[in-house]
Amino acid sequence: MHGRTQDEVLLTALECAGRIGLSVRTLRLYEQHGLISPRRTAKQWRLYGSGEIARLNEILALKTLGLSLRDIARLLKGQATDLAKTLAFQRDALAQTRSRATRGLQVIEALQAKIDGGTTPSVDDLIHLARETKMPEPSHDTIAWRRYEQMRPRSEVAVDPRRLDALAGAYETADGTLSIVSVKDGQLFYRIVGQSDLQIFPESETGFFMKVLPVQVEFRPDAAGAITGLVHHQNGFEDAAERVDLAEALAIEDIVRQRIREQKPMVGSEALLRRLVDEFQRGAPDLDRMAPPLASLATEQAETIESDLKQAGDLKAASFKGVAEGLDIYEVDFANMKMEWGFACTHRGKISHLYLRPSL
Repeated sequence: MHGRTQDEVLLTALECAGRIGLSVRTLRLYEQHGLISPRRTAKQWRLYGSGEIARLNEILALKTLGLSLRDIARLLKGQATDLAKTLAFQRDALAQTRSRATRGLQVIEALQAKIDGGTTPSVDDLIHLARETKMPEPSHDTIAWRRYEQMRPRSEVAVDPRRLDALAGAYETADGTLSIVSVKDGQLFYRIVGQSDLQIFPESETGFFMKVLPVQVEFRPDAAGAITGLVHHQNGFEDAAERVDLAEALAIEDIVRQRIREQKPMVGSEALLRRLVDEFQRGAPDLDRMAPPLASLATEQAETIESDLKQAGDLKAASFKGVAEGLDIYEVDFANMKMEWGFACTHRGKISHLYLRPSL
């Protein structure tokens, strides 16, 4: 080991490449693309410390998505390494890979046992095998890349507070998701109707971000410079919304807030819950009834949810617990466990929010 400083251990190119499992040539290639900048000794030997190795982890995580070095360089340009977010990204990707691999191995082992027992696999057996062992679709990589970019650290910039008033108003997506943008004491706030205001911070004159969530809001001007819409960036999805009448949006929000005050479920709420449970248990969620961002997440997680619900067993009872942030919350008793489900619909009837988790 060489190049020890007072604060950290530094590795030579050969040591760094060997311990990570790369070649020295690969390290040189990353350097040529501007992805890493190793320190140099007086004799111009390259040295790699914790900062460079953290960046290498970031590069390797993005390469798993099939991105070219040119794309990675463009994405990381001018950005400091955020190891916590890189770890979260890698954890999610590995967890999905592990889940797919576990299910695939179970199917293969069951099929091998059937063949060893002298039984010919059925068409359904082979279809199930193909489904459980297929590789992710390319569109998943696109979503993962967007999600990674949305999780990147953002830098706040100064903007003229007088320009914020032009951004305030109501916005609606095609599925009916309404958001309210408001200005308070020279600061900009954003909320989905029925939920709490969250401050958004400028990274450009029209681009804003949250500090509490990996969410960005990009306002869209027309040719004359007037703000006519926005794009909500979250979970790898980009949801466009058009500007609508503020009074009408607030009237719709009043209905949601009244349900929250009265702790009253939506009409047909329990029936909707039971249908959702049934659909996910069968591995066939009705994506057409969902807002596009939720449909995208449901597609990504459908197999995992189906597996969890099979372990939970038959639905025995559902008890309404209340309304929180516009979501109807239920405690759901299954044969083998209890779960909490929460969901909300837009005023156009699309399911916009959905979560499920074991009851505490």
